[in-house]
Amino acid sequence: MITKDLILRIFSAANILRWNDHIRPFDFFELDKQAHKMIIAYIVAKFEEEDDKPVDWVKLIECGIFEFFQRIMLTDLKPEVFREIMSKKEKELNRWVIENLNNDLSVLKGEFSKRCSEYLLESDYALHEKRILSASHCLSTKWEFNIIYPWNSMIYGIEKTKNEIEESIAAFDDLSGIKKLVINKKYYGFLDLCGQLRFQQRWAQAFRIPKTTVLGHMLTVAIFAYLLSMEINASDRRKYNNFYSSLFHDLPEILTKDIIKPVKSSIVGLENIIKHYEKKQVVEKILPLIPPEWHFEMQYFIEDEFLDKIIENGKVKKVDNAADFNDNKYNAVDGTLTEMCDKLCAYIEASMALEYGIKSSTLIKSKQTLYDKYSNVRKNNLDFRRLFDHF
Repeated sequence: MITKDLILRIFSAANILRWNDHIRPFDFFELDKQAHKMIIAYIVAKFEEEDDKPVDWVKLIECGIFEFFQRIMLTDLKPEVFREIMSKKEKELNRWVIENLNNDLSVLKGEFSKRCSEYLLESDYALHEKRILSASHCLSTKWEFNIIYPWNSMIYGIEKTKNEIEESIAAFDDLSGIKKLVINKKYYGFLDLCGQLRFQQRWAQAFRIPKTTVLGHMLTVAIFAYLLSMEINASDRRKYNNFYSSLFHDLPEILTKDIIKPVKSSIVGLENIIKHYEKKQVVEKILPLIPPEWHFEMQYFIEDEFLDKIIENGKVKKVDNAADFNDNKYNAVDGTLTEMCDKLCAYIEASMALEYGIKSSTLIKSKQTLYDKYSNVRKNNLDFRRLFDHF
């Protein structure tokens, strides 16, 4: 089961500042960067598959999580410093990362810790998936840089940074997805739209530390969903669906912004009206930005996101428990697991702010409400109370 220390490591990325030696119109955090990177990796990998270049999706997801943990451990090293150190002491540094993560990762099921070690120490491990993630890292960096560049155009060395970023992306022009994202403004528009979710802070009516965004929240939910999918021995397709449905579960908020639960539940039927509006906006404004062949899957991820579902005869079928369909052929997704991870993350966000000493009545009430409603929920024998009781 996930330890409290691992949870704190994950959320610490919401405090790691990026570009903190540059003028910034707003703060950039590592958690948001990693979330954006994983969304871009999905796009790039889908294009790779279209060009008959197979992708091991489980490895892609796991390598992304491994890199996330590695980045947290190495915190705020400048890219050029990081590259210099890695060129000379890569194995030693990665062994240090493994040693410091071992207590937290070794308790996870499915030999997750072993694969993390293989990823960090074996240069030929998941080469294709590593390249997709590296390319996605460069694109998400470029997206951030495009925002800060006008503010820093007078700073010494900024043109060198710009050229280095451009060159780093050019190094991946053999990947179909990179070429299509760079050339096709429509596809880049989807990347851009997802990036804008870092502008939307969660808990808009309550001051918090760390100030998690909708984009960063989506990644924390996705990581929890994946790690817990391993706990219940989910099939590979179920793990894939659980990760990406969680990663995209708040995507409609690009168009609607975050409508808090008390407002949704205050008027009978209002939540259904909001859901109908979200579906309409997704069809009109989000789906046109991705290839038509991806529309069904994207809608499968984000519509009725908190319900268990399978695909039967090419159609979505709601089921009581996705665990009853734990075979790749069913294409099952545990929407109820996404919901529990979503509520757990909200509970942790409130708890951490309170531990920082922010005595907000909104946070205190929300924390208690979340605990009372969700800590006793059972999902395939997962011990959610134990996770809630960490805080």
